Amino acid sequence: MLSDLATINDHFPWFFSTLSFLFGAVVGSFLNVCIYRIPAEKSIVVPGSRCACGKPIAWYDNIPILSWFVLRGKARCCGQPFNIRYPFVEFLTATLFLTCWLIFPPAVAACGWAFVSILLCATFIDLDHMIIPDRFTVGAAMLGLFLSFLVPSLHAQSGDLFLIDNLRSVIHSGIGLLVGSATVLWIALVSEIILRKETMGFGDVKFMGAIGAFTGWEGALFAIFGGAILGTAGLAVLLVLRPLLSKKINTEDGLLGRPVPFGPMLALGGLLYFLFLQEPVDAYFLENAEMLFGETVQ
Repeated sequence: MLSDLATINDHFPWFFSTLSFLFGAVVGSFLNVCIYRIPAEKSIVVPGSRCACGKPIAWYDNIPILSWFVLRGKARCCGQPFNIRYPFVEFLTATLFLTCWLIFPPAVAACGWAFVSILLCATFIDLDHMIIPDRFTVGAAMLGLFLSFLVPSLHAQSGDLFLIDNLRSVIHSGIGLLVGSATVLWIALVSEIILRKETMGFGDVKFMGAIGAFTGWEGALFAIFGGAILGTAGLAVLLVLRPLLSKKINTEDGLLGRPVPFGPMLALGGLLYFLFLQEPVDAYFLENAEMLFGETVQ
């Protein structure tokens, strides 16, 4: 079976890449359902997709990415506009699924698909509602531990030593969970003491644990501090553009008229580490560990 798949990939190198993109688009369509229904405590299975007017959406009007453009962003039944976020999430998911496939071996790519899906759902729910549901924090952390045991190469273990490499991988995942959540918890506690108000929700603490379960402690630390730097840079740009975005903003409610969630910044940092920055970030931490302890750290 595996040899047949390898043969297909050798003769048609575009086949699995195209398949991963299309699969990502379909998953992205499902993520849109999760983003809308889970905070509202609605079933993500039934009923099927419906327009805001209540009428069911036909399958040919529910093709990921494509249907939005065919319908010009409006419902066929009543003409109400569809949010451009729907095709954006579908395209973003498809692109990230393809990126995982191109970068990683198939088993790690599949783990990456799960990680990407969790990050996207948590990000958009946090942007909309300032919450991250437990299924994307506690549930995601448990999934990260399970996948780390199942796919030891997720944490750079070869898998040649059966069970030993699996245990090493899940231990690395567990350390990432603990380091990530503990670091965010202490940052939240200290900042609350200094600023005398709550600056970070406990959902961020649990979410950081989930990211650490997938990326290890190195990715967890990068997600916290790298995400904060990237988020601060983005907010600085918005601050400069604030007069153009709105003539009247209540700054007591946040930079753009509302509090700014930290979850999307953590998700961005975790995603960048997982896809592109594992080697340089890990090398940086290793170099600093050698400087501190004066010997090679494995």
